[in-house]
Amino acid sequence: MQKYYFLTHNNFDAYFNIASEEYLLKQKDGFYFYLWINSPAVIVGVNQNAIQEVNLSYTETNGIKVVRRMTGGGAVYHDNGNLCYTVIAPYDPNVDNYKKFTAPVIEYLNEIGVPAEFSGRNDITVLGKKISGNAQTVFKDRIMHHGTLLFDTDGEVLSKALNPNKLKMESKGIKSVRARVTNIKEHLKSELTIEQFKAGLEKKFLIGCERYSFNQSDVDAINALVEEKYSRYEWNIGRSPKGKNEFTKKFPFGVFTLTFDTEKGVIKNPEIYGDFFSLKDIRGLSALLDGVKMNKTEITSALKNAGEYISGADGTEIANAIFDY
Repeated sequence: MQKYYFLTHNNFDAYFNIASEEYLLKQKDGFYFYLWINSPAVIVGVNQNAIQEVNLSYTETNGIKVVRRMTGGGAVYHDNGNLCYTVIAPYDPNVDNYKKFTAPVIEYLNEIGVPAEFSGRNDITVLGKKISGNAQTVFKDRIMHHGTLLFDTDGEVLSKALNPNKLKMESKGIKSVRARVTNIKEHLKSELTIEQFKAGLEKKFLIGCERYSFNQSDVDAINALVEEKYSRYEWNIGRSPKGKNEFTKKFPFGVFTLTFDTEKGVIKNPEIYGDFFSLKDIRGLSALLDGVKMNKTEITSALKNAGEYISGADGTEIANAIFDY
């Protein structure tokens, strides 16, 4: 007999929460309704190029985690004003699973006066604006469906975190479709906090379910997944498909152009050229970038001696420009 469980907790760590979905899907039996909230994080689709989709300079500077999930689709921003829900169930290929699993959420939103409706392949919208993006993956005979619910998300941070730099890049990664979004809070008939909103959806999901809490064995297994996979650069950034990049900028010391490939989130085959005056063979500076991870800290460190190769150059200024481009 199929058992139905409802699960929630107060762990806001994005690494843990994304890992917990894989754990529930692959290691547990039963039908789960799961509500959770992340501290600020960008969650990228399994097939995306994180370097291309995320403003890595902004996320690094502001302590925003970048985490790759198991499902496809585009990059999304999570914060404490965004409620996430996950449904894990037996897989039935003969039904529209997107409509099936979004139905109770839409019903709840309608009950509190929000005119939400299913839209397109996998969205929930209000008056034509997106409040929820959804994605799914199947493992053996089970399906995981999850979605965001933009309740009171900081739109300014969202737009900055999902606004990558303008490096010229060729990549086979899946690109995000930027949609017009709105917060649920703006469409409520009466004021609710996100805690009250969550409690109402919890009541909806609890019908016919028993509560479940992660025990120590669950937590240990999830933390192992965090350590092995979800907190690692190799998964979150390095799994990005190959891409070719070009950066060009005119500095006081002259025009500086850097071309490089990215493979598993690491710089490969870098070449520097321009109309600047070189003091040493510029290939030496290029070589310092080879094998460096595509993040601001490592590139700044690699370019720290740029002035020894290019007259008047400052490595920190170059690295800042690359990431703010």
